[in-house]
Amino acid sequence: MRSVIRVLVSAFALWLTTLIVGGSGRHGVWIEPISGDDYSPLVTVLLVALVFGLVNGTLGRVLRFLSTPLYILTLGLFGLIVNGAMFAAVAWLSDIAGFGLRIETFWWGVLAALVMSILSGIMNGLLGSSKKKDR
Repeated sequence: MRSVIRVLVSAFALWLTTLIVGGSGRHGVWIEPISGDDYSPLVTVLLVALVFGLVNGTLGRVLRFLSTPLYILTLGLFGLIVNGAMFAAVAWLSDIAGFGLRIETFWWGVLAALVMSILSGIMNGLLGSSKKKDR
């Protein structure tokens, strides 16, 4: 159940991020919905959040492990670059699929990663979904 809540929180944070960083029009970071009915933007945001979670859980772990010396050297600021790379990877996968996340440049992705991590951290903290389950 906690995983479902985290995906929903991630989807909501992604939607808010596209509103904050992307604004109106097609610049910055935006979501290109699946062509279809009225619910297609919602389905697209949920799919992109799911893909973002999968990419962050697989490729993100590898990149964070390999860049540990740069994390130490930059006192953790290199994490912004890694998170921007995760956004770029999700945008690349979305581009292959023909819908989903679009990023104008890499630096828009870094800014969007910063905003999304702040928003999802706040929402997970409020909902209590970031706490480990006691057994």
